[in-house]
Amino acid sequence: MTLPQPERRTRKDAARNRQAVLEAADTLYARSDSPEDLTMADIAAAAGVGKGTLFRAFGDRAGLLRALYEARLEPVREAVETGPPPLGPAAPPQERVPALLDAILCFKLDNRPLALALEESGTSGSPYQAGHYEHWHGRLRSVLEQLPDLPDPAFTAHALLAATRADLVEQLAGKEGVPRERLRAQLAEYASRVVATR
Repeated sequence: MTLPQPERRTRKDAARNRQAVLEAADTLYARSDSPEDLTMADIAAAAGVGKGTLFRAFGDRAGLLRALYEARLEPVREAVETGPPPLGPAAPPQERVPALLDAILCFKLDNRPLALALEESGTSGSPYQAGHYEHWHGRLRSVLEQLPDLPDPAFTAHALLAATRADLVEQLAGKEGVPRERLRAQLAEYASRVVATR
């Protein structure tokens, strides 16, 4: 009988621990009213691993938040990159821009505590330097560049994404109680006006 190689077993253990941490963090952030109060120790305890395991796998709290956010975001990214219109690449920009913003807004509404915690932990304290923001800005800018009469696609992408910031979503949906469908309709109208054929 051949025993597993130690290195292979270590990799499997690390992958299993990483998954356990992501699942524990996912559950804790979904249940938490104040995600900023969750500590690495809380997450390690819920996952049944040591704090050192978290730091080795994710570096710090921001790294863990990014990994969890990316795991949740993957289906949306797939739909954007390979899905059908209006979200996928075959859609004309006048349809795709509102669909992209709607997908981002819905994702943040469904993941409010996590999105808020991640944006507050951006590089150098700025959410605009976080990788997820740069990804969406680049994606939106590239679609806006297909509109020949739009003077500044990069600025327009920033302005449109500002309407989906997690702190604004939290203010509107959480504190002011604006219904989800109303938020979606307002954003769709705003985006459609910005990209209307000139």
